Amino acid sequence: MGRRHTRGRDVQGILLLDKPSGITSNEALQQAKRLYFARKAGHTGSLDPLASGVLPICLGEATKVSAFLLDADKRYQVRCQLGVRTATADAEGEILETLPVGHYSLDRLEDVLDGFRGSIEQIPPMYSALKHQGQRLYKLARQGVEVERQPRPVEIHELVLVGQGDDWIDITVHCSKGTYIRTLAEDIGAKLGCGAHVSMLRRTAVGPYDESQLVTLDTLRELKENEMSAMDRLLLPIESALTQWPDVNLSSDAAFYLQQGQPVLVPHAPTSGWVRLYEGEHSFLGMGEILDDGRVAPRRLMKSA
Repeated sequence: MGRRHTRGRDVQGILLLDKPSGITSNEALQQAKRLYFARKAGHTGSLDPLASGVLPICLGEATKVSAFLLDADKRYQVRCQLGVRTATADAEGEILETLPVGHYSLDRLEDVLDGFRGSIEQIPPMYSALKHQGQRLYKLARQGVEVERQPRPVEIHELVLVGQGDDWIDITVHCSKGTYIRTLAEDIGAKLGCGAHVSMLRRTAVGPYDESQLVTLDTLRELKENEMSAMDRLLLPIESALTQWPDVNLSSDAAFYLQQGQPVLVPHAPTSGWVRLYEGEHSFLGMGEILDDGRVAPRRLMKSA
């Protein structure tokens, strides 16, 4: 008798996981996927093993919105350890250099931080998932290979000094996608002249999501032993990831044609951009885009709709 292949549950929604420090984002994803016995799951942008905090896990059809969360702004709490440079720019890397830490006045620190506010360019670290000729940079770095990386533009919307010690500073950062916090800390240390690395990193927000609805892996384990439906109630609706877009409510006829892949004309719809699509006011259909002629075109539709 052949083995029965178990595909998992067809569970839908977004879990705001509080990723613990010490494991990779993929390990956290796989643990959450197993606990939910989910058929399909993905995360929305890696956190370093050292880092903790907001890691949205997309289950089922929610994986269709993961790219939009990947592109969203992020917020972080960061401790920069001054006086020590490491190979990875965080506490997990080999120490490269130790430098004396001077006494930095508040004015001096603010002057340095101000140079990193707004539009800046960063050189991505070697210990990153970017590719060079088909190979991940971090794999090359582990082999002792360093390659030239081109600067990339990022936006630091907000950079606030919230604490200071003899050899550390605490900052909060609100930044665009693609920002490397390790690189930011390292560059701040370079400007101060003493070097720095990240010794603590916590992500506090991704797009529309913040820490207020975070769920830990321990909580999921406890709930699974009692009632899986309680776990499901922790999931946020898929459309909650797209709150920056306006809603378009379709009639039953318009929804039918749109689900066949046809653009439709909807009275009073926005004139441009991406929109959330609903049949009536409550049944979420997916994501659409306004065409030049004003019609609403389907872009990513939910199978469960």
